Amino acid sequence: MSAEHETPIKTPKQLITVVVLAFIVPILIIVLLVKYVGAGKRTGAGSQSMTADAIEARIKPVAGFELIDASAPRALKSGEQVYTAQCAACHSAGVAGAPKTGDAAGWKARLDTGLPLEALVTAALKGKGAMPAQAGGAASDFEILRAVVHMANASGGSLKEPEQPAAAK
Repeated sequence: MSAEHETPIKTPKQLITVVVLAFIVPILIIVLLVKYVGAGKRTGAGSQSMTADAIEARIKPVAGFELIDASAPRALKSGEQVYTAQCAACHSAGVAGAPKTGDAAGWKARLDTGLPLEALVTAALKGKGAMPAQAGGAASDFEILRAVVHMANASGGSLKEPEQPAAAK
């Protein structure tokens, strides 16, 4: 028998060793390459998206909450404050058919046709068209009334500022 046709594996123990190493060595090399590539400092656009501050900023709108005592006294917001917080998003730009604040022609139809203030406030409280109930916020009915008066007056109306209820004074 010639020596050039013989295999280097002579025993079953050698065969098992070669088969096991044939599986383990490539897996080990892949794991080490992944660790090497993953351990490097990331640069470029979006590289700061996994920092603790960036993650906290992304989850804050969902995870954040404020515990409020419902029976605690609170100061009523002015019409302008409620308008800025809730109404301005749509009414300053006229989104989805909302009458723009400051557009006297758009509000003239609502104010001159005899549409009472109560109808405007009811629309704001219960919703109308694309506007959600209470304009999507958590203001009191009186604060919504103030916001409606503020918008109407800023748009050419001359509505009387409502008086604070006795319980809020």
